[in-house]
Amino acid sequence: MSGYAFGSLDEIGDGPGFRSVRRALGVTAFGVNGIVFAPGYDGFLHFHETQDELYFVHRGRARVEVGVEVRELGEGGLLHVESTTPRKVSNASETEELVLLVVGGKDGYVQRDGHLVDPERDLPRRQAFGTF
Repeated sequence: MSGYAFGSLDEIGDGPGFRSVRRALGVTAFGVNGIVFAPGYDGFLHFHETQDELYFVHRGRARVEVGVEVRELGEGGLLHVESTTPRKVSNASETEELVLLVVGGKDGYVQRDGHLVDPERDLPRRQAFGTF
């Protein structure tokens, strides 16, 4: 194992449905899937026992229903949902695919633990880049 892996959603699968990014790239620290919705696909109301989810709209338009709220998210749109909160994600377009990246996890945030390999060279550039 090299400690890293490259891939693409197209390499993982074809057509609508789930694509296990976690399995394809060997991710073990959290769940991550690509999901491709056919045009007009009506999602399903669901929740999880323990894992929160973060949805990222890569391409297309998502219609999300959480509680009494219904919103449309375009490319770059984000939605975080706590585990037991029911949610429904559908494709808002009748003509275009919706492509999501969904990350799931539990047990909280890991504090910042990144380190520069070459601080003498990179620290000024990192500081100028801003806080993230």
